[in-house]
Amino acid sequence: MQNRLKTLWLAGLLLLTTTAWAQRYEFTRADTLRGSITPERAWWDLAYYHLQVRVQPTDSTLSGSTTIRYRVLKPAQTMQIDLQRPLRIEKVEQDGRSLTFRQDGDAYFVTLQKPQQSGRSESITVYYAGKPKVAKRPPWDGGMVWGRDETGKRFIATACQGLGASAWWPCKDHMYDEPDSMRISVTVPDGLTDISNGRLRQTTPNADGTRTFDWHVVNPINNYGVNLNIGDYVQWTDTLRGEKGVLDLSFYALRHHEDMARKQFAQAKPMLRAFEHWFGPYPFYEDGYKLVETPYLGMEHQSSVTYGNGFQNGYRGRDLSGTGWGLLWDFIIIHESGHEWYANNITYKDVADMWVHESFTNYSENLYIEYLYGKEAGAAYVIGCRNLIRNDKPIVGVYNVNQSGSGDMYYKGGNMLHTIRQIVGNDEKWRQILRGMNKTFYHQTVEGRQIEAYMSEQAGRDLSNVFDQYLRDTRLPTLEYRRTKGGFEYRWANCVEGFNMPLEVCLGESGPQQSLNPTTRWQKLTTKATTLTADADYYVLVTEVTK
Repeated sequence: MQNRLKTLWLAGLLLLTTTAWAQRYEFTRADTLRGSITPERAWWDLAYYHLQVRVQPTDSTLSGSTTIRYRVLKPAQTMQIDLQRPLRIEKVEQDGRSLTFRQDGDAYFVTLQKPQQSGRSESITVYYAGKPKVAKRPPWDGGMVWGRDETGKRFIATACQGLGASAWWPCKDHMYDEPDSMRISVTVPDGLTDISNGRLRQTTPNADGTRTFDWHVVNPINNYGVNLNIGDYVQWTDTLRGEKGVLDLSFYALRHHEDMARKQFAQAKPMLRAFEHWFGPYPFYEDGYKLVETPYLGMEHQSSVTYGNGFQNGYRGRDLSGTGWGLLWDFIIIHESGHEWYANNITYKDVADMWVHESFTNYSENLYIEYLYGKEAGAAYVIGCRNLIRNDKPIVGVYNVNQSGSGDMYYKGGNMLHTIRQIVGNDEKWRQILRGMNKTFYHQTVEGRQIEAYMSEQAGRDLSNVFDQYLRDTRLPTLEYRRTKGGFEYRWANCVEGFNMPLEVCLGESGPQQSLNPTTRWQKLTTKATTLTADADYYVLVTEVTK
């Protein structure tokens, strides 16, 4: 009875904790406009962007336009376009005619004069200018980075995942809808080079002492994946014979960093081979792969991965796992490139499901280690990262208000996936699940529940309460056991209702492995062993209790 009361108390505590976490935030109309599929977004399907932007370093301003091509899904006459203050929209045109608009915080509502007919393709052009938000701590607190390199030359970049792409250009700033392709035309002062996404089609010298770099992306791209990288760059190229043929590789570093960068960026090729092995073909062969030095730590910009880890292994020279394995490779090259599969190929529809990006990409780190150094090394790394888990709040955030969940989406999420791999119990089947996922959801935006359902289906086992436990609960599931005459009794505790995850345990100090199928009810195990420990590959606790 005492244990039952304890279980009920914990369940009540969980409900109160989850509710309190949600109530800790007072969401505003601005949060809803930013984070939900509003009626003014829902009626049109984004098809294409042409972003034209002039970057003026002397006064830290941007000016330009975005042409937005779209398909009408159902008739409506008001369109939401997002642009964050202090930038401002100056004019909107359709078919050469100026349109009226009203501003509501960082959202603009444009009144279309032309009747919008279902099935038709239309376009508008949005003109804008001003000083964009300056990044305080990129990439976490994002915006524009206006810097200089060690030689005094301008070194400028964008990083805006959490903040949103509308921090520096007008767009439909919600992750559910991506353009099918994009053109990015960036004008910078002569002597500087812009590196953006996709392939460079042309460079045009202008009479006013500037140059325009014209980049084309032929694949769908998420808004925050679009980037500018401006500096005195040197370039070199390579190719990889990958699963879909020849993949073009381009590397960009500041001119005075070339020697260090050539040595460090050599890690890109084995990384790409490792990730193609685990996840399937690199998702953007048509746009190539680029690795670009930036004045901040790094980011997963699609086909234009950015790097600022100081040309050293580890995470800023540290091994996050504490095992030594993390010092054999450059964290930013490996982690940010892993996002090409999980973030850029498979993209969350709502930032509340950011775990789809970060849990799988965190897990890709130990898969990379496993590919190069063996299974035990990979497992040691992911297990070592458990010291960084806080279990402070649920990993899944709040939907429709642009609210992500706990940072545990990295290390706890990676350990959740490592645990699920043990449940699957077949390494090749597990690899095919990961490869199949990137094929099934190729170039798609997804809900987290879709990924959960896919994994359950492919694993041949309902994993829903496993996901609920690790993604939506802060408690670490605990296998309780108590000694009985002739063996043990055991059950899951500190867990969600109906939790029934199988578990491999060791009986005795060095005894045999035993497969258990615990539930939240006591079960009996006949054994002569006097102790029970969990296989370290499962992220759980084991504790002995007394009757």
